[in-house]
Amino acid sequence: MFDTKKIAFLFFLLSCFNIFSQGTSESELAKQKFTLSGTITDNKSNETMIGVNLYIPETQSSINTNQYGFYSITLPKGTYTVLVSYIGFQSVSKKVVLDKNTKINFNLSDNAEVLDEVVVNAKNYSTSIRKPEMSVNKLSISSIKKMPVVLGEVDVIKSLLLLPGVTNAGEGASGFNVRGGGADQNLILLDEATIFSSSHVFGFFSVFNPDAIKDLKLYKGGIPANFGGRASSVLDIYQKDGNSKSFHANGGIGLISSRLLVEGPIVKDKGSFLIGGRSSYAHLFLKLSEDQKDNSAYFYDLNTKLSYKINPNNNLYLSGYFGRDVFSINKSFSNTYGNATLNLRWNHLFSDKLFSNLSLIYSDYYYGLDLDFVGFKWDSGIKNYNIKYDFKHYLSDKFKLNYGANAIYYSFNPGTIKPSDANSGINFDQLDKKYAFEPSLYLSAEQDISKKIAVTYGLRYSMFYRLGQSTVNIYADNNPILFNTDQQIYVKATPIDTEFYGKNKVVQSYNNLEPRFAVSYQLTDESSLKASYNRMVQYLQLISNTSSPTPLDVWTPSDNFIKPQLADQVALGYFKNFDDKMYTLEVETYYKKIKNRLDYIDGADLIANKAIEQIVLNGQMRSYGLELMLKKNEGKLNGWISYTLSRSEQQTPGRTSEELGINNGAWYKSVYDKTHNLAVTSAYNLNDKWSFGANFALQTGQPATFPNGQYTYEGVVVPSYGLRNESRLPAYHHLDISATLTPTKNKDRNWKGEWVFSIYNLYNRKNAASINFRQNSDTGANEAVRTSIFGIVPAVSYNFKF
Repeated sequence: MFDTKKIAFLFFLLSCFNIFSQGTSESELAKQKFTLSGTITDNKSNETMIGVNLYIPETQSSINTNQYGFYSITLPKGTYTVLVSYIGFQSVSKKVVLDKNTKINFNLSDNAEVLDEVVVNAKNYSTSIRKPEMSVNKLSISSIKKMPVVLGEVDVIKSLLLLPGVTNAGEGASGFNVRGGGADQNLILLDEATIFSSSHVFGFFSVFNPDAIKDLKLYKGGIPANFGGRASSVLDIYQKDGNSKSFHANGGIGLISSRLLVEGPIVKDKGSFLIGGRSSYAHLFLKLSEDQKDNSAYFYDLNTKLSYKINPNNNLYLSGYFGRDVFSINKSFSNTYGNATLNLRWNHLFSDKLFSNLSLIYSDYYYGLDLDFVGFKWDSGIKNYNIKYDFKHYLSDKFKLNYGANAIYYSFNPGTIKPSDANSGINFDQLDKKYAFEPSLYLSAEQDISKKIAVTYGLRYSMFYRLGQSTVNIYADNNPILFNTDQQIYVKATPIDTEFYGKNKVVQSYNNLEPRFAVSYQLTDESSLKASYNRMVQYLQLISNTSSPTPLDVWTPSDNFIKPQLADQVALGYFKNFDDKMYTLEVETYYKKIKNRLDYIDGADLIANKAIEQIVLNGQMRSYGLELMLKKNEGKLNGWISYTLSRSEQQTPGRTSEELGINNGAWYKSVYDKTHNLAVTSAYNLNDKWSFGANFALQTGQPATFPNGQYTYEGVVVPSYGLRNESRLPAYHHLDISATLTPTKNKDRNWKGEWVFSIYNLYNRKNAASINFRQNSDTGANEAVRTSIFGIVPAVSYNFKF
């Protein structure tokens, strides 16, 4: 069942690393080296802090805390200055005499507080120039909350659209596109659990409650070996652990939704809880209208987390998320969909150099449809069960090792059709459920080759098994799609037989090696060149022919007809700090090619299709571009300007010389192609009372297929279409502004509140979500009708905490 040769090869590499580790340890003893380790937390809440930088000026060494706030660095015996810095918090300078293995836990205070026992240094010590990490964007929740958003609802996903290389699929569309890839090619993780749908209300809002989020990071390239399963990007989000020192609550009241989060200690300084809820209530206003009283559209979600510190070497976490969207019309149509996740994690410190995390994860995406006027109910979804064990080995100040394994079991329900009542004419039907198993192993290293060169390199070995219990069609020549040479169109092939695979029998298997590599070369103390390469393999496919995901889309596993997507990406970048790190410039160029990207034949019918292989063809994608980002990091006015020049294309050539393929087999613009993408975001702190924010976004219009003519058949006017995506929607742009009022009396009381006033789309741009073509009923002339979702949208919300 498993490729034993490749697994043996991976374990051989791991053994080599372990031998190297032992050799390093022996040499360290000879040179009298010791390890400094510990955990960094927020002084107010005892919350562990991710990505805090520790810098040792004497050796020019640095280390960042991991996802659980842990750090470890091994140095020669001596006295050192440890500089600890994190954006938004007081920087710390501490003298350490390292004559034995030493554990020091740091508690950082935000910029509004003063530390008693340490020296405060105002500068942040950036290591982004030296680290080989590239194509990665980090956003703090505090900066996201300052951005003006539609209807006053803070949105994590929409904040990503202001980054280089990230676009949306149109006004009000769900998901996001990274470097010309589809929204289904993004791996979205919340506390390590997969989120299959990232939006509420068909794309208007994000599923992520900003009050519950601690850290987020978007990998567009140079993706670490511990991640896999998607071809384009990884969005890694962690929830807060909860305050283990004292009880606190915060929330907000907006025009269409409100939220509340409470947290506090279970056992002071050892255990904590967090629970946050959010719900919209715009549908209640529909009840006031006689015409709309039976209609409804709303969402709700719940974030929970329990954390407990058993002892200095062991921590337990139990986190969960549950969200639902409900949409109904006149009690005859109702739609419910959403995500549910649960994750139990155990952190264990084997030694001051070896950190581990074991996770048991459950994720479920559900979609339900109830059509009373037709008389049936429809249920579909995908569940996965994941166990993963990750290790971080801090071998020395110049060499770190990451390794681990995970295994995911999938259960797919393409569709269950049930009669809604006894009088329904619909018969029960269950589309064949599908099952799959995806185990993987990985190892990677972070190494400083010299004072100027640092590298990360690794290998991931992934396997995929499409499992029974299901019936598989058999076709002549193993070809489910035929090409009609007379009509010059693709048609469905008729199965010549079927084969039933019993439970857990392997229908089809795949295995792939996924190498990862990144290097940085430090030109000066404030500038560097970086390069990266990564291969990603995506075994799950989203069956959709829309430009952005919809709740009705169905995920399906790779099988003997649908091949896994193989993505290779290379990137080269230049990074520079200016004016004592006040400004940062990032310039990257990339090229990405993806094999086995699905394309659909003309007239493909995806709904309740029992034989998807009859309407899809395996093609390929490519995208390339140039990204620029200039950031102002300090001062009353800060923010960034990002610009991307890019191209995203698809090709599905004919399988034989007689076939046309899609668009005659030529490369054509994908629906994610945005030639120009400009974003400007800024925040200005006028004083303690007033702060202001502004965003401007400009994107080339989305590619579309418009009719290029018409003909009359039996008295009916029928439009004719040209090649796919040879036209475009008009350019997309808008300007948003916000103002935040923080009353001065907040300083003297426990209850602290703020008013946020915002205007989305200040100059009332009517961005096209789509363009439809029709015949004017009065004049008979053909006309194009633009559909717009948002014009100017003013909003006000009140945020509070106590």
